[in-house]
This record gives sequence, structure tokens and C-alpha cells, in this order.
Amino acid sequence: MSRSSICYLNGDYLPLDQARVSVLDRGFIFGDGVYEVIPAYGGNLFRLRQHLQRLHNSLEAIRLSNPLSDTQWQTLLQTLVEKNQHAPESDQSIYLQVTRGVAQRDHRFPQNTPATVFAMSHPLAPVAMEELQTGVAAITLDDIRWRYCYIKTIALLPNILLKQQAIEKQATEAILVRNGEVTEGSASNLFVVKDGVIKTPAKSEYLLPGITRDLIVELAQKNRLPCEECRITETELHAADEIWLSSSTKEILPVTRLDDKTVGNGKAGPLWKKMISVYQAYKQTLRKHAEGAA
Repeated sequence: MSRSSICYLNGDYLPLDQARVSVLDRGFIFGDGVYEVIPAYGGNLFRLRQHLQRLHNSLEAIRLSNPLSDTQWQTLLQTLVEKNQHAPESDQSIYLQVTRGVAQRDHRFPQNTPATVFAMSHPLAPVAMEELQTGVAAITLDDIRWRYCYIKTIALLPNILLKQQAIEKQATEAILVRNGEVTEGSASNLFVVKDGVIKTPAKSEYLLPGITRDLIVELAQKNRLPCEECRITETELHAADEIWLSSSTKEILPVTRLDDKTVGNGKAGPLWKKMISVYQAYKQTLRKHAEGAA
């Protein structure tokens, strides 16, 4: 992280290395908070309305009032992007976090305690197409997380433990299985392709409703690519012709090895190639829209 990066903390923009939060903040003590990660392409925040809606849903789920209106969030985040926009074409990843604030350690909700609002930016480097086409390795693991995975909580220790197991097996991601059904990755949503049909697990409390996941479904439908949101078993995962991971920063990443076995022919598949082309074209329209508005 560059020392010149500017962050936002409780009303102030300041260098990241000067930001300070109390050790009594409930985010530090309890992991009592939620977060979002929003790409900014060429200075344009990616699907901001959808990210802010998911933030609102997460805050509502943990019974924490949203400290800012959508307009205030947009102003805050756009200002942060501009303060870290060192080149017109550079991309950024914006991280924002809201916790229940600073109070004496007590499991009960504190009364009349302002939320802690923090946001920071770091450069978002594009992944080379050659590297994408090679794909990544993944493993399957038992989904040990709690029941309310649809909340984008900062309490990520189970995800960290699962991700670390994948890393120690020279894999990029852990694909999670609960009661014989796949849910998502430790830090990503999941897609499989079988017989020309794109499938992704249906939304439930056991997985995060990904913004990029929803966009992939939307773009597939617009481009007449068969796509279903449905139950996917572990057996179906292992029999898939293609497997993809998606997230705001990974975009669409093909899995070419699963549990030390080759997926498909061991390279990014034909439907992935179509979808990544459609996805990149969508991003280009955002850039052109931003340039036109400048």
C-alpha cells in the first residue's frame, strides 16, 4: 500500500498511515460490522447503486442504522476515488467498512454510539488475458461458516481458514460444500458450465449475493447464453465442463484444476471466452460513459 494513499475515517480524508481507530471499536473487539469492495474503472465506481443496496441490506441484517444516505455515500466514495486517481486510466479497488462504533466491551448493543465509517483505496491491476486463459487451481472443502453468509460481515475468520487451506495445497480458491451442495468460494461466487448451460447456485442465506455474479447472469441473459440459478451438487461440480469464480476484483476467473484433477481440457473453456468478452465490452461502455460525462 502506498504511503501517499488517502483514506476516509469518520468525516476526514487523511493519509492512510495516519488513520487511527480506538481499540474499543466493536469492529476490533467483536468483528461487529460489515463491508463492501467496489471497483472503480477509470474513476467510475462500478455498479455503485447495487453495492450500496447490498451494504444497506447487510447493515439492516445486523440491526445497525445506515450512517449515510446513498447521496452521501456516493459523494464520499467519488471524492476518495478522485483523491487517489493518479492517472486518468488507472483503476482502483475501494474498500469501505462500517462498525457499531466505540464502546465498553459488552455483548449488548451500545446505546447512542456513532458508527465508525472507514474507506480506503488501492490500485487495481488488470490480470493479463494470457494468465486468465491458463486458469487457476481450486479445492473443495466443507463449508464451516455460519448460517448467515448473505451478510457481508467483517468477521471473516472461517473464510480465512478455508482460503489458507487452499493456498497450502497450491490452489487459488476453496470451493465450499454444504450438505452435498456447492455454495460459493471462500472469497468468490461460483459458476459451472455443463452441456452449454451456465449454472450458478441460487441465492440463499448460505451464500453472498455477489454484484459481479448478478451482472454475469444479466449479461448471459442479454446475450442469449443459457444461464440458470439452481441447486448444484458436489457431483455436478466435479463433472462440469467449465468452472468459474467471480468477484468484484477477480471479475471472471476460470478454474482449470479441481482437487488435483483437470477441468475440461485444462484450459479456459469456450463459454468463458464468450462471457469474458461480453464482460470486458460492458466495462468499456462504463469507461466511455465516464469519459463522456467528464
